Amino acid sequence: MNKQTLSFQAEVKQILHLVTHSLYSNKEIFLRELVSNASDACDKLRFEALDDSALWEDAPNLEVRVFFDADAKTLTIRDNGIGLSAEEAVQHLGTIAKSGTREFLARLEGDKKKDANLIGQFGVGFYSGFIVADRITVESRRAGLKPDEGVRWSSSGEGDFEVEPITRAQRGTDVTLHLREGEEDFLSAWRLKSIIAKYSDHISLPILMQQEKWDDEKKAQVATGEWETVNKAAALWTRPKSEVTDAEYQDFYKQISYDSAAPLAYTHNRVEGRTEYTQLLYVPAKAPFDLWNRDKRGGVKLYVKRVFIMDDAEALMPVYLRFVKGVVDSADLPLNVSRELLQESRDVKAIREGCTKRVLGMLESLADNDDAAERDKYAAFWGEFGAVLKEGIGEDHANQERLAKLLRFASTHADAGVSFADYVKRMKEGQEAIYYITADTLATAKSSPQLEVFRQKGLEVLLLTDRVDEWMLSHLYEFDGHALQSVAKGAVDLGKLQDEAEKKQAEEAAETFKPVLERLKAALKDRAKDVRVSTRLVESPACIVVEEGDISGHLARLLKQAGQDAPKTLPTLEVNTAHALVKRLETDARFDDLAQILFDQALLAEGGQLDDPAAYVQRVTRLLAA
Repeated sequence: MNKQTLSFQAEVKQILHLVTHSLYSNKEIFLRELVSNASDACDKLRFEALDDSALWEDAPNLEVRVFFDADAKTLTIRDNGIGLSAEEAVQHLGTIAKSGTREFLARLEGDKKKDANLIGQFGVGFYSGFIVADRITVESRRAGLKPDEGVRWSSSGEGDFEVEPITRAQRGTDVTLHLREGEEDFLSAWRLKSIIAKYSDHISLPILMQQEKWDDEKKAQVATGEWETVNKAAALWTRPKSEVTDAEYQDFYKQISYDSAAPLAYTHNRVEGRTEYTQLLYVPAKAPFDLWNRDKRGGVKLYVKRVFIMDDAEALMPVYLRFVKGVVDSADLPLNVSRELLQESRDVKAIREGCTKRVLGMLESLADNDDAAERDKYAAFWGEFGAVLKEGIGEDHANQERLAKLLRFASTHADAGVSFADYVKRMKEGQEAIYYITADTLATAKSSPQLEVFRQKGLEVLLLTDRVDEWMLSHLYEFDGHALQSVAKGAVDLGKLQDEAEKKQAEEAAETFKPVLERLKAALKDRAKDVRVSTRLVESPACIVVEEGDISGHLARLLKQAGQDAPKTLPTLEVNTAHALVKRLETDARFDDLAQILFDQALLAEGGQLDDPAAYVQRVTRLLAA
């Protein structure tokens, strides 16, 4: 390979422009990213060397070195990890094979003050060096290649980069930043050590810097030529809990999650028994931008005997807990564990079950805490992640009962935060079922005609408005012995809550109004499977219900929005015989128009859409003009 000048990928150019001209709120983040990359390179060497010990060459001790040249105004981060070949330098430093690049650019342009906190989330950490440097030079040789197969990569971040072959005796990579004017602050050993202590103290590799001493002649600190370790060089999760401060736990979370906010809760445990492992798991305070991407994983990193294996170990945490961040370090798994083995291993299954129970335990301790501040934390968690947690009802049958206790809803008695246990405590004497209604929005649910008799009797109804609720309810049938019953399905049977006089009155109304019901059935034969007298309406003239076993109108709309075909089922129209509009049907000559208007209004009230809005408007216009 001869010296070449190549152009960056188009999206890299955009990122470089924004990094160079916009990132200024937290410049020191670049060192965190470059040290993390160096550590990752060492982890990759350790992993690949499991199958090929020759990759160690003559340097079995992995390390990261940070040093600077104040005269040349350069800062270098050196590692003796896996290194780069010439092809890899072009591929990895000139392009970004990352699906989240567009979202990253959108976030950068949206709030430049927070730019630096987003860098690591999208795999573009290397480019953060251009925050403080007007040129970056990378010299590297991949482990296993000959000394004359090294590569030098260099760019000023203006749209292209140069690549040329070099001879490099040692494997690994040197990233040298040529600092801009005004960035001399990063040519201070004290400053660099403080940044490393803040962001990279947990890294298990030693991070080395040269010791300094005062030179009276130069009136400055000068390097002695001796190296010292400036981080603890011990994985935080391997230390006893009593030796780790809350601040250290929070800093570690921010390092692995690239989140600027502190976690909502965390748990650190060593599990012993047939399967031995250490878990350090965090629940974030805020949902990530890609929370609803069920294929996007990476919350839990897997280590085996402190050797990094993979950072998206989906087998260690169920999908519905994909927001959990942290580390699992196993003492039992083989070092060369593969993804396929992860899926099949009994030990992994035990770790997964243990991690799931530990996370649910964290959430339970917040939800059931006597401290109001802790309960407020759970309310905040539910606002961010509640809809995702509901997925577990159908996916994790072993923990379904625990998950059901963690669910929170709005109801006719409260706008949020109602648990099933709260509901059961408030149930009326003689009430046997837990009543609920599903709707597109909270406002639609609150104003639904189906709630009228329940309001009249003071019965609480849960208001479910998340898209996942209909699916969840297909897996959850009861709580604490009380069946879950939709107020919009089937005929209302309030059992002991409805006295004999009310039942007799309803039966008499159905008999008296029978001729009108038959005419309504005929007029609406293509739209309603049945028309009957309602026992749930108090103020509204009519409402639409579906029979038990049929899908609700809400679910049918969700399926349609998702591009799926919903089963073709006709609803039932219930009418309130005490309402003036319904009574008018007995004598009004415009029976067919009134029947259609009655059905359309009931459909609109439950959040449905009219098949022919123009026809509805014409009917109402004729009625008003008469």
